Amino acid sequence: MREYSTPMTVEVPTTGNLTDAVVRNEAEAPDAVVMSRPDGSGGWSDVTAAQFAAEVRAVAKGLVAAGVETGDRVALMSKTRYEWTLLDYAIWWAGAVTVPVYETSSEEQVAWILADSAAVAVVTEGPDHTARVSAARAGLEDLRHVWSFADNGVDVLRRLGEDVTDEVLEQRRTATTPLDLATIIYTSGTTGRPRGCMLTHGNFLFELGVATEELESLFDTEGASTLLFLPLAHVFARIIQVGSVMSRARLGHSPDVKNLLPDLQSFQPTFILAVPRVFEKVFNTASQKAAAEGRGKVFDRAAETAIAWSRAQDKGRVPVRVRAEHALFQRLVYGKLLAALGGSCTFAVSGGAPLGERLGHFYRGVGLTILEGYGLTETTAALSVNLPGAHRIGTVGRPLPGTAVRVAEDGELLFRGGQVFAGYWGNEEATAEALERDGWFHTGDVGEVDDEGFVRITGRKKEILVTAGGKNVAPAVLEDRVRAHPLVDQCLVVGDGQPFIGALVTIDREALAVWAQTHGLSGSPEKLLDGPEVRAAVEEAVEEANKAVSKAESIRKFTVLAEEWTEEGGQLTPSLKLRRSVVVRESRAYVDALYR
Repeated sequence: MREYSTPMTVEVPTTGNLTDAVVRNEAEAPDAVVMSRPDGSGGWSDVTAAQFAAEVRAVAKGLVAAGVETGDRVALMSKTRYEWTLLDYAIWWAGAVTVPVYETSSEEQVAWILADSAAVAVVTEGPDHTARVSAARAGLEDLRHVWSFADNGVDVLRRLGEDVTDEVLEQRRTATTPLDLATIIYTSGTTGRPRGCMLTHGNFLFELGVATEELESLFDTEGASTLLFLPLAHVFARIIQVGSVMSRARLGHSPDVKNLLPDLQSFQPTFILAVPRVFEKVFNTASQKAAAEGRGKVFDRAAETAIAWSRAQDKGRVPVRVRAEHALFQRLVYGKLLAALGGSCTFAVSGGAPLGERLGHFYRGVGLTILEGYGLTETTAALSVNLPGAHRIGTVGRPLPGTAVRVAEDGELLFRGGQVFAGYWGNEEATAEALERDGWFHTGDVGEVDDEGFVRITGRKKEILVTAGGKNVAPAVLEDRVRAHPLVDQCLVVGDGQPFIGALVTIDREALAVWAQTHGLSGSPEKLLDGPEVRAAVEEAVEEANKAVSKAESIRKFTVLAEEWTEEGGQLTPSLKLRRSVVVRESRAYVDALYR
């Protein structure tokens, strides 16, 4: 068993809560621009520390006037936008707990999260989200209020709270301690039912206390700014939101990826955060554009030079030829790529899925250092991260200060630190499985730790899939629903590290014969399996399964296999459960074909 720990380097507050940063910003630098919001004409309107604090107080008073009590859960279902951050802090100011809901969540997922958390209020973005909440309203006994940004929900709350005094609100705000819940973030479990991760104010204060100190080059430089475009329902974006407020790095929001490039160019962030899929798309788009313009060979050469230059940095010596070519492409190619990100971006943080060494070296060679980190919802985001001064591409960095990592006998990575969650909401059994009494958290991932403490992820012990876009997907809920179709025997959902979710499906031969007869079809099983009728039937099963999940979790492509998976063949256990690792290994060619 191998263990490595990083000593604590900062003092983490033992009192107070996340709203203290807003109060401190207002007192110390009331005119400092802490956020910028779209002005509707392609530009940005600045929000000062004093303005943000005043808006948060006004909305928090509305929540108090509406009867939201200390510890109550208030759900937020919206795209990434300024109002999301405003409501998040207002909920905390009122002493309540934020429950984020992905704006892409299905009706079933929305119903489960609102019911399980016993949310007393929901704030949605628009009619579509409100409709999903309304569809589940009959079964939500605790839900009393639904406000919508589209229906001027922020103004409604402001007016509602006009009679709440500053003294009452301040009493509510200051009663919250580091031990109190800040948020319950639902993440996919192996059963497919999302589980609520309980994160306290102390978890965030620990995580950001050490992270902003270690990542000073990002958060605490002159003119530091970042543009959020990942969902704030994801802990990764949320932690950057809180870190920006704590450090007064200017924060912006981009709700629509269709406008991301124009937003980046007008906002000009100094650092960004993204999942690997975003970096892949930027690279692929640039490559395809160059090829279309007849400069494909030039781009390819520039990419290889950037990678060679970055690799040489690790060796401490850059060959003269590589140095000369790198300088040339810096003028011809690399500058245009950086300009697409606004022209001021020098660092990026990547998480949610493995980035890959090639992309890491390419971007560093271009001039954008991507700091890859590792963490989970259960750990308030980062457990380890590469730092500007301690960067090893291909790893997820060293544990953050005050954090320890242990490699168990079976290779699973265990972590312990102040950012590790308090447990799963209302699920003591799941909590006991994941969290040992002495604080060690079982990540479900397999990895290695070298002599200098750099962590490398080598595989996944648990069955949760993580797409290239960073979306956690529980395959069981999809597989169970596809198998519910009478024609389907087995279903394997795949997509770990891939751009989308796919599936391999096998057919029940006995059911096939009956099904063919009732549909007036004839021919051998092989002919039927290859026919459009069987594919259409499986497609119906897939569409039905997709109703239970969001678009990002849905099955986009599938293949119907001619073979069967059996206990005799080793693909099924004696209890007829799928041996996932065996099937994936034997069906690698089919899986690869889904992503060609």
